Amino acid sequence: MKLEEIKITTGENESQSASLENNDKTIDYETSKPLSWSDIISILKGLDVISEFYDVKAAVTTTGAGICAVSLGKDILEAIVNTMDSDPIDFMSSVMTLSSEVDSDAAKLLKETKIVVAPKFTKNAKEYFETHGVCYVTINTPLKDYKKYLSNTVLETPLGTLTQTPNLSELDKDNFKVVSKTKPTVEQIEDAVFAWKIAKHASSRAIVVVKDLKTTAVAQGLQSASIEYALDYSCDRSKEAILASDMSITTHDLNVAAQGRISLIILPFASKELIAAADKFNIAIITTGFTNILY
Repeated sequence: MKLEEIKITTGENESQSASLENNDKTIDYETSKPLSWSDIISILKGLDVISEFYDVKAAVTTTGAGICAVSLGKDILEAIVNTMDSDPIDFMSSVMTLSSEVDSDAAKLLKETKIVVAPKFTKNAKEYFETHGVCYVTINTPLKDYKKYLSNTVLETPLGTLTQTPNLSELDKDNFKVVSKTKPTVEQIEDAVFAWKIAKHASSRAIVVVKDLKTTAVAQGLQSASIEYALDYSCDRSKEAILASDMSITTHDLNVAAQGRISLIILPFASKELIAAADKFNIAIITTGFTNILY
């Protein structure tokens, strides 16, 4: 189904109508099946995240506007398996977005998903998906150019029209600072950057727990207790893991992280009290100098 043929009529709920119209910021893509409003929202979230990792083998699962799991791998098969292992429940019937070509071996791992999004699919992969009723969406626009197509967010409200530019924030060596006595290893810094890029696209208040370039928990959109929720989900996988927060945290939050045996926390800012508490538990702290709040 080519771009000009893709239409939607139903919104988030049956009582809502919807439409999809091309514009000058529309990327080039094709889909094997019609897409719903919710499908498109989930695909967009997956593309937002995968665009951060377009030059490596990466896999992202999303449901609605939520990020379920993200993993990197030496090849796309490993990335898929790692993502499946990270959140096996939400993997079922999810939208899987990948950074590179999907072949028949990868397709066989993805037969339980709802939609697979990738830059390219082999003929055998397409045939397998069609046999098993899995929708596949081909992104013809290079993923490295995806951010160029991001538009301003426009929200029409009874209080007026809200407009804001896309969040194109990147980590800067001048803002990226280790402020604790405990210094991170190279591997921990790689995990910290990985976790930060995911937290950037998760709904606030976001807590992302990562180990070995693989999420073990993603908490987002909660009013409170995000760290407790994330560490409960991560369970024993939080040992020596990295925690990213899109907002500043309290000393109580840090104590919870210490109980979960977190080894490093990356966050926008850290008070003297927070740094002192981190030093007490030999937890490394990295500050970025800015928030990434997403409602």
